[in-house]
Amino acid sequence: MQGQVTIVTGGAKGIGRYIAHGFAREGAKVAIADIDTEPLERTRKELEGMTSKVLSGKVNVRNEDEVRTFFGQVANQLGQIDVLVNCAGLVPHFNWGVQKWAAIRDMDKSFWDSVIETNLGGTFHCTKHVIPFMEQRRSGHIVNLFGGGRDIGACAYVVSKEAIRTFTRMVADEVRESNICVVATAPEGAVATEDAPEEARKRLPGPESLGNRFILAAQAGMEFSGKLLTSKDGRLAVRTPGS
Repeated sequence: MQGQVTIVTGGAKGIGRYIAHGFAREGAKVAIADIDTEPLERTRKELEGMTSKVLSGKVNVRNEDEVRTFFGQVANQLGQIDVLVNCAGLVPHFNWGVQKWAAIRDMDKSFWDSVIETNLGGTFHCTKHVIPFMEQRRSGHIVNLFGGGRDIGACAYVVSKEAIRTFTRMVADEVRESNICVVATAPEGAVATEDAPEEARKRLPGPESLGNRFILAAQAGMEFSGKLLTSKDGRLAVRTPGS
C-alpha cells in the first residue's frame, strides 16, 4: 500500500479508526471522513505520526454535496484515490449491552430512514463520487462493510447491509472494464472498540482481532470483484452464501 491514497469513511473511531491505522502502517496516504469532530481531530493526529500524508474532513455521508467536495479535495491534495473503504454507518451494538433498537412494529419511520440513508445511501454517495477518479487511472479498489445479525431490533441494519452486499455485486459488474475491484467484507463477529463500555471491552475481542482483512481486500485481484470476502490464515477467501 506504500504511497497509495485511501479514503476511510467513518474513520474517526471504532472499526473505521482501526482500518485507517492499518493502512497508515502499510505506508498509505490516508484520508478520513466522519461526522464527529472531536474524534476526527484526535485520529488525524494519531495518523500524522504514522504516515506521510493525512487528510481529514467533517463529512456526513448522507449529504452528497459534502461527499463530492471532500473526495475532490482528497484527489487534489493527495494526487489520486486508490482505495475507498465504506465504513461509515449506524450500528446496533447490542453485544455491548446497549439498548436494543425498536422492533419494526414500534419503529419510527424517521429512524428507519436514518439507518438506510446512512448505511446504504452513504455507500452509494461515496461509491458514485469515487468511481470517476478511479476510472481516470483505470485502477482502484472499493471495499464495502457487510454485517449481519438476528436480534430483534436489528432489522433496519441487516436490511441495509444485505442491500450493500447486492450493491457490491452490481457495481462490480458496472466498473469491471475500468479495472476497479469492488468487494465486501465483514468483521464476522462482535468486537468492542475504544468507545464501548468497559464491561464490553473486557468481555469481547478488540478490533485487532480483525487482522489485516481490510488491507487484503484492498489488494484483491479482479477475480474477487463483486464477492463477499473473508480472511483465513492471512489469505483472502470468498464467503459462501448464508455464512
